[in-house]
Amino acid sequence: MSAPMLQSLGYASIPALAVLVGTAVAMWRVPGDAVRSGIQHLAAGVVFCVLATELLPDLVHRHMPWVTLLGFSLGVVVLLTLKFLQPEDALQASNGAMLAAVGVDVFLDGLLIGLSFAAGQVQSMLLTVGLTLELGFLGVAIATTLAANRTAGGRIITTAVLLGVVLVVGAGLGAWALTVLRPSVIDGLLAVGVAALLYLVTEELLVEAHEVKDTPLQTGMFFFGFIALWTFEMLI
Repeated sequence: MSAPMLQSLGYASIPALAVLVGTAVAMWRVPGDAVRSGIQHLAAGVVFCVLATELLPDLVHRHMPWVTLLGFSLGVVVLLTLKFLQPEDALQASNGAMLAAVGVDVFLDGLLIGLSFAAGQVQSMLLTVGLTLELGFLGVAIATTLAANRTAGGRIITTAVLLGVVLVVGAGLGAWALTVLRPSVIDGLLAVGVAALLYLVTEELLVEAHEVKDTPLQTGMFFFGFIALWTFEMLI
């Protein structure tokens, strides 16, 4: 197994573990609305920082505008289709329909971790930090929703484990793709990933964070996440 593959799987194991931790925390005690909103703002700021300072500049420097446009457009179409197919009320939706949509999202996250090695190891590490926060909250959300649907505790844990496996598999495929695909295809896949992260920030993390009344502290967590990761990036 190549070094990039091992690194990709190692990085992916961190957010995969975060899913389990978030699930366990929610099964023990569901965080309050204010705490969840703050975490979501923080995760959104971190992910947006990775986009603005690493992935987007890297795509610009690749100078493949038409490939990037095609990949980004494809990503948007896929994500909007998933949004259309996903029931609006998760508590009324079947567990299968909800988890299928979540599984696709998690797979794309893992794929992007593997592909991000095309931009560099630092970029992969920063992306992993952002996705760890996001997937930790995802574990909380999944456990809360399944528990509300009267799913057994053992099945909730099994679901979290499977989502972690899907993430790691996606990362492995992304790292493998770097060794066999042409640079133009890699560029297109990275553009798909950029669309997925933008969707994550604007249509998931921030939308859900604003379901409760914001306080200056919660809103400030977005900017804190952004500047904290940006500062860390400049120091390493």
